[in-house]
Amino acid sequence: MEHASNTDYVRAKSKYHHGDLREALLQASYDLVEMHGAENFTLAEACRLAGVSTAAPYKHFKDRDEVLGLIVTRGFDRLSEQSMEAVEAAGIGTLAGIVAMGQAYVRFAVENEKLFRLMFGQHPVLKTDEVVMGEGMGCFSKVIEQVAIYCERNGVSGNPDEIAVRLWTFVHGAASLLIDGDYAVVAPGLDVDALIERTSPSLLGLT
Repeated sequence: MEHASNTDYVRAKSKYHHGDLREALLQASYDLVEMHGAENFTLAEACRLAGVSTAAPYKHFKDRDEVLGLIVTRGFDRLSEQSMEAVEAAGIGTLAGIVAMGQAYVRFAVENEKLFRLMFGQHPVLKTDEVVMGEGMGCFSKVIEQVAIYCERNGVSGNPDEIAVRLWTFVHGAASLLIDGDYAVVAPGLDVDALIERTSPSLLGLT
């Protein structure tokens, strides 16, 4: 397994020396999962990156699973933030905004592949973690909210929750196929952003 860069080491250690050991360990863990994947993540490596002893995490976290759960909640926070930035730039409660949200979702998956895999089922224990589930549902509620606004403004009938599930099913599947390399095999050169733009109207029930 590759080791973290010296820059990352200094950054994490600097946070520790400013007195926030818990945050330094969490950030180091987050960075390691992004770089190497949860399957290669160890608390010992996070300690090396943060510049602390291997006993340090257990003063702040119960175990490795708790750390991974907190990493996932941060992932959902980032996904929500980036999705809403895309929506706000394109238009709240608009078709363009909903399309932009879907495109941001796929972009997040591509740019954070290892974190994305952890967020969606790579570590089964996290599926029943109440904090993780709450953050995931909070993220999904943004989709429901945008769909509900759009439907109300445009007289679109249908249950916003069900429509949001359709949209999420599509973009999540597209994201997974893209990062797994399946599109490269069956549809080389596919423009996923354009696919989302073309498909979203029908998923909203407009065609």
